[in-house]
Amino acid sequence: MQHWIFIIMALLAGAALPTQAAVNNKLATVLQQPLLASLVSFLIGTLALFLYCAAAQVPFRGLLAAKNAPAIAWIGGLLGAYVVTAVIMMVPRMGVALTFSLIIAGQMLITLVLDHYGLLGVPVRAVNLPRIMGVLLIIAGVILIRRF
Repeated sequence: MQHWIFIIMALLAGAALPTQAAVNNKLATVLQQPLLASLVSFLIGTLALFLYCAAAQVPFRGLLAAKNAPAIAWIGGLLGAYVVTAVIMMVPRMGVALTFSLIIAGQMLITLVLDHYGLLGVPVRAVNLPRIMGVLLIIAGVILIRRF
């Protein structure tokens, strides 16, 4: 039997990906360069991993920092670090299909919210019945993958 924590982790990882894209878009706007925004995003993820390594007493030698970005822009790296770590932990326990179907279900749920309310600067796209049905079909797929 699968552990609920890994199902929750997969759903949260799925929700993190489109949120990360929107936050990184904010950073790209500030820096006026998408590649630099990606670099800064992953530097923040690297910082989280360094902190984890420090807490786990894994030795490390250096730490880099970025500057001149608004507070919201730092979240993208944190979300990326979570997703990578969650996937690494889940795949051996749940398999690739279940892990990624849960991630996709989480993505679809959060994308409806981000689109509907135009959160984090994304264009507003109202939730409608076909979009809700699409998400429900994805969730049905997750259930089928989990059962079989």
